[in-house]
Amino acid sequence: MIRSRVVAVALAALALAGCSSLPSMPDALPDDFVPAPSSSPGDGPGALSPDGFTAAQRMTVRVRNVGCGFISTGTGFALDAHTLVTNRHVVADSKRITITTYDGRSIDATAASSTTVADIAIITTEEAIGNAFALRALEDPFEGDVITVVGYPNGGRLTTSPGVVLGPTTDPLGGAVGTVLATSANVEQGSSGSPVLDESGRVVGVIYAKNFSNQSFIVPISTLNTLLSENGLFVPEASCSALIGSVQ
Repeated sequence: MIRSRVVAVALAALALAGCSSLPSMPDALPDDFVPAPSSSPGDGPGALSPDGFTAAQRMTVRVRNVGCGFISTGTGFALDAHTLVTNRHVVADSKRITITTYDGRSIDATAASSTTVADIAIITTEEAIGNAFALRALEDPFEGDVITVVGYPNGGRLTTSPGVVLGPTTDPLGGAVGTVLATSANVEQGSSGSPVLDESGRVVGVIYAKNFSNQSFIVPISTLNTLLSENGLFVPEASCSALIGSVQ
């Protein structure tokens, strides 16, 4: 219907002008996109009662990226008291990265590093994040397995989103080496970097993208485990202020 309307308008313009040719139609919308970090970061603790938080929810944090001219948020989760996993695009072009825990504590990151093999980054802190850490699965989930995404969509309150694994696929964004997994879990801007948990609470992947059909995509745990065992695959993220200062 929209296409017909555009063509009709173009024909009318051509008749009035008496010259030139019909404009080409716009390209179709992309099928997939990275859910960019939320542009409206929220503050304060999550919505759930502290008594209701599971270990998985306690290990999940909001990641705030204060860049050069922007503020955005994503999600991350603790590997240990001083190390977090998130997405590379969550920490890109940062000047300062701040972690907010489920109980409202604000912790400054001391460093961030990322890899080009997948949309994965590591954040380190001097202050302890907490005492609940990710239990990583040894194998990837299978098609039909039930999963839960824990994160901070739209930079707001901590939420959980259930779904099932739809199966392996190539990276729709073309950036990951090997296959990724598609799921039915609904994610939003700010969900990037969220842990994906199996029914036992083990991390089986990391959210990094979605498509317009509301399918989400995850870096599988096999890829994350391999990356974490090969420190040489990570390189420090450059500060945006340093990049600006280097331009002469």
